[in-house]
Amino acid sequence: MASSSAAHGGGWKIWARTVAPPVAALVVAGLEHAHLLQAESLAVVLVAAILLLASVFAAVHHAEMVALKVGEPMGSILLALAVTAIETALIVAAMASSASGDNALARDTVFSAVSIVLNGVVGLCLLAGAARYREQGFNVQGAVSALSVLATLAILTLILPNFAVARLGPQYSPTQLVFVGVLSLVLYGVFVFVQSVSHRDYFLADNGDGEETARAPPSAGVTALSALMLVVSLAGVVLLAETLSPTLEHAIRAAGLPVSFLGVVIATLVLLPESVAAIAAARADKLQTSLNLALGSAIASIGLTIPAVAAVSLYYGKELTLGLDAEGMTLLMLTLFVSTLTLATGRATILQGAVHLVLFGVFLLFSAVP
Repeated sequence: MASSSAAHGGGWKIWARTVAPPVAALVVAGLEHAHLLQAESLAVVLVAAILLLASVFAAVHHAEMVALKVGEPMGSILLALAVTAIETALIVAAMASSASGDNALARDTVFSAVSIVLNGVVGLCLLAGAARYREQGFNVQGAVSALSVLATLAILTLILPNFAVARLGPQYSPTQLVFVGVLSLVLYGVFVFVQSVSHRDYFLADNGDGEETARAPPSAGVTALSALMLVVSLAGVVLLAETLSPTLEHAIRAAGLPVSFLGVVIATLVLLPESVAAIAAARADKLQTSLNLALGSAIASIGLTIPAVAAVSLYYGKELTLGLDAEGMTLLMLTLFVSTLTLATGRATILQGAVHLVLFGVFLLFSAVP
């Protein structure tokens, strides 16, 4: 009887975390679009922000449930597509409603995602793990393979546009943009195949932790409900993002921060669920799992988000600024260089974590005060 009550209580907790917030998000967004709620009201903004964050977590949860059912490699692809859909929706909604007509938001968001993952998340994972276990090991082949894909995508999308001569400014021509977008999708697809099928052992810990943490697939009914709620969650995120974008941009300006700081906010919001999971895995002495989550999310952020945003910009005939300024290029190259030194050893201590967190602090400083 007691166990049945506990299971029932656990079910209600899961429902409250993963079903109620997306439904409430749709209700709030619908009332705002019907002009029954004022988007400028502080109470509405606070409620919408809480529901937006909760809906992001709910979307990732439902994507993971469906992924467990369909298996690999489709599971990894589905989860990445869900996260990318959230990121792309936030970027497009912000670009569409931006009073300044900023066309560099995709660049700012992707650069922020790479910096947050490689410096903030990886740094916290290394620091948390080393503080508890003194030193942790991981599979060099998997980590370096992921970093090589991430570095290639980052250079192609964030640095090379500065040196293309087909169009003046840090932009690709339409032909170049299509070509780079397709290459990004292809490279991401190859990475997913290698990670999930052909060289899956590269991304598993030597002690087999990856196998021990495997979860049983959900039932068909739970999978169907998760698939439906995934759509509802994504719709709630998109509509609330559109509602909150003008208020968020105004708040950033009022705080004296540059408009590009909006990219940091979006990247943080999108990466938060996977970041929390990565840090928890490191504290559980599963650094390989942490690196898989962190690097995989950064690769998906570029490999899927840039092609999606590029397609939107080409469809609407809007320019898309991708190239970083000299400050951003320096930070990106230093981040990739230090990450190469860290991941090439196969062992991590508190020192590597401290170095990455120092770089993360520098990134935050120059994001707020260019």
